Amino acid sequence: MKKILLATTAVMAVAALGLTGCSSDNGRGGEATTEEGSGFAADSLIGVALPDKTSENWVLAGGLFEDGLADAGFEGDVQYAGASNAVADQQQQISTMITNGAKVIIIGAKDGAQLGTQVQEARDNGAIVIAYDRLIQNTDAVDYYVAFDNFKVGQLQGQALLDGLAASFPDKTTYNIELFSGSSDDANAPVFFEGAMDVLQPKIDDGTLVVVSGQTDIAQTATDGWKPENAQRRMDTLMQGTYQSTTVDGVLSPNDTLARAIITSVSDAGQAEAPIVTGQDSEAASIPLIMSGAQYSTIYKDTRALVATAIEMAQALQAGDEPDTTTETNNGNVDVPTLYLDPVIVTKDNAAEAYAENPDLLALVNE
Repeated sequence: MKKILLATTAVMAVAALGLTGCSSDNGRGGEATTEEGSGFAADSLIGVALPDKTSENWVLAGGLFEDGLADAGFEGDVQYAGASNAVADQQQQISTMITNGAKVIIIGAKDGAQLGTQVQEARDNGAIVIAYDRLIQNTDAVDYYVAFDNFKVGQLQGQALLDGLAASFPDKTTYNIELFSGSSDDANAPVFFEGAMDVLQPKIDDGTLVVVSGQTDIAQTATDGWKPENAQRRMDTLMQGTYQSTTVDGVLSPNDTLARAIITSVSDAGQAEAPIVTGQDSEAASIPLIMSGAQYSTIYKDTRALVATAIEMAQALQAGDEPDTTTETNNGNVDVPTLYLDPVIVTKDNAAEAYAENPDLLALVNE
């Protein structure tokens, strides 16, 4: 089990490996985004554009950015897109940050495929764009990307589903499962799904796993807007139709919010034996479910570490330095210099260890 990457260790680990930052040109054909020794004023405006408040972690990130940017001496402008017309709202917020002179804009994209005009505007006005948690696609005007390794998240979810099925149903040799994926406008959703299917598809092919509904394509499994009511509605339909005469043994859920909706649906349908359900984000509401066995697993992606790393990138840029990166991620147009943090799988068995440095979550484990 890998140790949790904390805010203070994420960057140190990179430095310890002796990794050098990617060239700021990165084959994009333009001038370097930063030059050694150049930077900007220490109290400059840093914009943060976040997608919405549908996830507990987005709400947490906003507060952490406000406090962290202030502590770093920056003027911070942290904005959330509205619930309706969220893409247009975020586009306008980013344009306003550019007009107000933001030197760095950190973007958690509502829809990473619809921000090309805004990030090009940022580059044209000398602002540096950091894609946060979600990759901004099909543009060469993205300078950096900081996120947890989302393909690995999916792999961990897939393996957790297999492990949970084997542990909970030792007398079975085949298992009935269903697959859920995230919102189609979120660039992370297919990465999570592809990572999970990297583990699950061989077991589907050899008959160990049976997707009873036959819905294995990401378009069939998508959950619009990451909304729990949409996941619950789909699971209700499956329980009322596909599972009238059999039981569902496991469900691949891409996050905790959807996992709770799926668990509710199965329970409401009257299935006596709880299925193995995966999740992600270590939401407070899911920790008691994991400890009771109602939800099998979640993924811990320490938002504190991710926000701190994004702010450290801004600090490096302010000082005229290149932020540390570990790899590159292709966004459809260009290879974007990337710093990945490691996710951690959490089950009842390792929850106390996984959350040892997070008092709020640890308290829920110990309730």
